[in-house]
Amino acid sequence: MSAPHASPVIIGAGAAGLMAALCLAPRPVVLLCGGALGVETASGWAQGGIAAAVGPDDDFALHTQDTLSAGAGLCDAAVARRIIEAGPWVIEFLTRHGADFGRNADGTLALGLEAAHARRRIVHAKDATGAEVMRVLINAARAAKNITISEHTQAAGLAVHDNRLCAVNAATPAGPLTIPTDCAVIATGGVGGLFAHTTNPLHATGAGLALAARAGANLRDMEFVQFHPTALACGLDPMPLVSEAVRGEGAVFIDNAGARFMQGGDLAARDIVARAVAAKYAEDDSVFLDARTVSPEKFPGIFSTCRAQGIDPATQPIPVRPAAHYHMGGIAVNADCESSVAGLFACGEAAATGLHGANRLASNSLLEAMVTGRIAAQAISGRTIHTSKATPALLQIPEASPLVREICSQYLGIYRNARGLQSAIAQLRPLAAHSGPALVALLMALSALRRRESRGAHTRTDFPGTDAAQAISSTINLSDLTATGLAA
Repeated sequence: MSAPHASPVIIGAGAAGLMAALCLAPRPVVLLCGGALGVETASGWAQGGIAAAVGPDDDFALHTQDTLSAGAGLCDAAVARRIIEAGPWVIEFLTRHGADFGRNADGTLALGLEAAHARRRIVHAKDATGAEVMRVLINAARAAKNITISEHTQAAGLAVHDNRLCAVNAATPAGPLTIPTDCAVIATGGVGGLFAHTTNPLHATGAGLALAARAGANLRDMEFVQFHPTALACGLDPMPLVSEAVRGEGAVFIDNAGARFMQGGDLAARDIVARAVAAKYAEDDSVFLDARTVSPEKFPGIFSTCRAQGIDPATQPIPVRPAAHYHMGGIAVNADCESSVAGLFACGEAAATGLHGANRLASNSLLEAMVTGRIAAQAISGRTIHTSKATPALLQIPEASPLVREICSQYLGIYRNARGLQSAIAQLRPLAAHSGPALVALLMALSALRRRESRGAHTRTDFPGTDAAQAISSTINLSDLTATGLAA
């Protein structure tokens, strides 16, 4: 089965992919969705909201400074400003398309507060902002005449000639699909499914990153994985998230004895809080979020999820623990969101744009997804799409195996050291040639081994200090594996 004509191909149908497809109108575009549209996307699970400097006491400079501070010296300031200055456009776009955001009695947006933000700037739809964003974007995409949506279709290989994309191969229920094109956008999300404790869909195993790496693209900052400190510890896999916004409304951390232990830093940056919570568990203690003073009406979804697990947040503390939540690293892209392979773009969590640095500021993810989707579309819109007869061999990319999840959880978690990372590399190396998740994990482990310092979400117990000389993003590709004897 072959596509009838050349079009840009969007791989992934979360907020970033949908926005890229919508912003390419009226140009025809093919949108590949690995499952049913809107089902089990990290975008749809986002609770907190969209960070945007739209309040009367806020401005772009303040939001940018908060972003740079959280990023621990690795943010690209120009990229951060560009994305943050598009925040009001994102809110206007979504509102114009029917998004129902929370509002005050006077009709102004009700802005929430999250960790490491100096102002209330989180635009939200109670605790289901991602679901509302996806509802709006899906409705717009289904109505758009330029978008051909292919559900249950997984990109399985990219053909590249002379460092230029020439085709996308995909697996569909009807068989292999070859799409000749020299323009594609990877918007496949993150890597949380590589870890035993995660708030992400289990299929979020870096499939797009594996595609890009095998195509020869550079990857950036692969060592930086953000662990959210408040995943609901109730035995579910993946773990339900208890949004940071709950703490923004007054919830605090307590230990097994009911004592507060964050010394007033309950709303510190995520890396700091996650380490503090992890330290409690390392001491055989437990951690809870005391939300008994928080109004249930503000977080109906979260409180309902807790009650379904036998926990009433109105009368008892919520058991929480850290879980893999967001990947700051990804496919290295330039200002147009184009990778080092000509014609191959990336946006959203799959891309490393320079916005997040070593530690993402809360609620900057949906903002980035929307803005970078538009940036990629704008860069593509003026290009002529060419076709090629080249077709890659079909490569199935499986879900992360229990072994890969075990390795990542043991050696690539909140705390890392050389011995553990070397063990991870040795175990992942023989798996990576035929497993996309293992390849991504291997690239993460090697990047983490190379960064001999602690910075942001990357903590080395054998290098606990932050080294000013290492305040530079890391880059890795398949040639690095060959050069170090780790060919995959």
